[in-house]
Amino acid sequence: MSIEVKFQLKQRNFSLIVEIVFQEKGITALFGPSGGGKTTLLRCIAGLEPSAQGYLRVGETIWQDDSKHIFVPPHKRSIGYIFQGAVLFPHLSVCGNLEFALKRANEQRISFDEAVEFTGISHLLERRTNKLSGGERQRVALARALLTSPEFLLMDEPLAALDRESKAQLMPYIEQLHETLSIAILYVTHSIEEVAHLAEYMVLLNNGRVQGNGKISEMLTSLELPLARSDNAVSIIKAMVVKHDKIYNLTCLRFDGGEILLPQEKCNIGKIVRVAVHARDVSLVWEPPKQSSILNVIPVVIKEVSVLNSAQVLVRLMAVNTFLLARITKKSAAVLDVVPGRQMYAQVKSVSLID
Repeated sequence: MSIEVKFQLKQRNFSLIVEIVFQEKGITALFGPSGGGKTTLLRCIAGLEPSAQGYLRVGETIWQDDSKHIFVPPHKRSIGYIFQGAVLFPHLSVCGNLEFALKRANEQRISFDEAVEFTGISHLLERRTNKLSGGERQRVALARALLTSPEFLLMDEPLAALDRESKAQLMPYIEQLHETLSIAILYVTHSIEEVAHLAEYMVLLNNGRVQGNGKISEMLTSLELPLARSDNAVSIIKAMVVKHDKIYNLTCLRFDGGEILLPQEKCNIGKIVRVAVHARDVSLVWEPPKQSSILNVIPVVIKEVSVLNSAQVLVRLMAVNTFLLARITKKSAAVLDVVPGRQMYAQVKSVSLID
């Protein structure tokens, strides 16, 4: 079920012009600076911006088409909307909030017990919502959204108001949504860490326009986008845990470009994980070093080279099917003859598991 969006909205100091087709499954992150139009776009999709002009198709159903005078009102759109601050009914218990959502559902795709079990809130059902922590409130809000049996979820910075511990507790529930329930999620965030952890796809919004969209691995490493040029530019490797070295306390991961070692993690063999590699931690050599303290050396092909500033260049690398970034000096690029098409080796000084 793809989601086709074409919207134009003019406000006093802002205009939104967006035309895009969202993926039918998985988590798509809407990312970009404040005021870029991320929340406004969610509101357009939810039907909460009546002055927005355009077209919205969800699967085979048209929810809005101005040329044919079609506009499905917000309460009839099969959407679960989760706000930054959980909006719960304070006069009802957790159970009462969930039962209200269940009555609103046009059809029941997820049962009450399934939503409660999925979000781990069975022990909270009799509590008043004002007695819940921030993380608990967001889990209740998530369960309530699921009980409306939505065709997809809109999540507007659901972790922004939470402390680090609460974020860590809620993240796995969001991560499992599209895997367990096969539901598409449009996820607004300002946190590149959340994007790296959760998203499969990214839409970069700035000044009400789409700067780019695609798979997260391609977006983070595109030399044409600002993400690769930031001080914290990072690439993502999806890998499988293959073994633990108990002698040296290391964990070995395998991906299509080779193997990676990192300090031992509590991960089961066979688990698929994501690893962050910062561009500043990658150097290039012609041949693998025979003696070096750097354990991770990956064969790569130079794809692109772009000037970053007066002293540095950015290099986009390909390790079989995985993109990586390296930030090196102009002098190093000249001495090593770093040009597209050259086969080299990437020395990765540091890697970290995304958790």
